[in-house]
Amino acid sequence: MKNIILKYSTVALLALALLSMPSCKMEYTDPARPPLEQVFNTPAGLTGVCVGLQRTYSYSRASNLYNIVTTTGLVTRELRLLNAGNLPEDQLSKGGISVDGTNTMLLGLWTTSNKIIFDADNVIANAPKISDQGYAAGLIAYASLFKALSLGAMSMYWQYIPDGIGVNVNFVTREDGFRKAIQVVDNALAALAANPPPSNFFSSIPPGLDILNALQAVKARYSLFIGDYANAISAANAVDLTKKSTFNFAAATPNPIFEIHGSGFNVCQPIDSTMGLPPSLAPSLSDKRVPFYMKLSTSPASRWQMTGFATASETPFPIYLPGEVVLIRAEALARQSDPDGALAELNKVVTKTNDIYGVNAALPAIAGPLTPEELLNEIYRNRCIELYMSGLKMEDMRRFNRPDAEMSRKFMPYPFRERDNNSNTPDDPLF
Repeated sequence: MKNIILKYSTVALLALALLSMPSCKMEYTDPARPPLEQVFNTPAGLTGVCVGLQRTYSYSRASNLYNIVTTTGLVTRELRLLNAGNLPEDQLSKGGISVDGTNTMLLGLWTTSNKIIFDADNVIANAPKISDQGYAAGLIAYASLFKALSLGAMSMYWQYIPDGIGVNVNFVTREDGFRKAIQVVDNALAALAANPPPSNFFSSIPPGLDILNALQAVKARYSLFIGDYANAISAANAVDLTKKSTFNFAAATPNPIFEIHGSGFNVCQPIDSTMGLPPSLAPSLSDKRVPFYMKLSTSPASRWQMTGFATASETPFPIYLPGEVVLIRAEALARQSDPDGALAELNKVVTKTNDIYGVNAALPAIAGPLTPEELLNEIYRNRCIELYMSGLKMEDMRRFNRPDAEMSRKFMPYPFRERDNNSNTPDDPLF
């Protein structure tokens, strides 16, 4: 118990450091923290930093998890805002020129992602110095997962992302951002293959996270995003769909989607049972994924209330869903002119009744043959339903060339704080 208290006390100190980080120009150090040579030269110090990465990414309204799910939900019409007094959410709901560099949610996502990348880089660079190379490999893999997720998050929202942390860093394209994330994952997978982590590593980190399967799923996701279909399929095939990989929460550290949205009617709730899809793509009335993700409400503020992964304060939030992995294979096959293979994969999701999280459509199989356009439309429809409130729909809408009218913005403006501190910051996108 003493070790657990010490571990999570370390996490709390690490999380506090985030509050003073204004832009990626800054050096992410805090005089109140132990000297870096102590933190990054011991297994305990490195583990504390890694646990801090997970907390920073997934806990509270300032987290990447909250900002990604909510930003995408509002921009793509999955969610509706109930109270315009929530100013950053209100900007995103209105979209267009209402979203500018003052938006604190976008600033938070930008700053937090850079903070995670900075600390992850320090773990990855220093872990090989410890004597237990298996434990070091576990640390590298853990830190790499959150670095990859943060690179991917920035690449989903901005057309260009910083090519590192420092003063006046250059920017690279979002496609290169995804490639950097995939390279980080590949290096982590190689480390795990060379030196499998010992059991005491897994007992030292929070429960719920299956690092190996999460790395493969993230690699499959980002490979799909850049059109590397062979690697997307290969990585998807390596994911064990019987294993969960989740951010776990407790009463003292609640699920932020439940805490801010699911527990009341002051910020956001589902727009309705269409999940924000146009009539031609809206879920079937018999699709059981709709009642998984939402329920009818008695509140006058909203007819619908979110459930699913925002049901309670301790509801775990998945890093990926088995359905996403299967739909990655379906889309990759469809885009490689294998309609039969793609439809077979798609129907695994459509007919699913045994999902490990309970995300089951339980619908009849889609009969073929379908035209290429019909097939991609069905894949898009099922991604939107299966992966509702996952934070992935904005990227999907661009990839499937959905009309601008279905979203409030296509890419995000750069935070003013970044622009003020980095002369290389690109021009903002028009929409």
